Amino acid sequence: MQKLIAIANVIAWSGFWAFGYLALTADTENTAQMVTALVLAAIGGGLGMLAYLWLVRHSEATGYAKPANRAQKRDDNEIYGEVL
Repeated sequence: MQKLIAIANVIAWSGFWAFGYLALTADTENTAQMVTALVLAAIGGGLGMLAYLWLVRHSEATGYAKPANRAQKRDDNEIYGEVL
């Protein structure tokens, strides 16, 4: 499944860059072409970001990547390591 998500990630980011370039270089008189390319670029960017975040989360969960440093939850009764 992760290989399928990785392929989707590459395709989505490729669509983002390709349609983003088309949106930036479109004629200003042809707003339909510009808006269509902008919408497709936004969809590609969104899907690419979701796929990337899924891959990062999956690689941390399976132990392939080291988990990010996160603060641990503290008990409300505990202050500076002392229990009240």
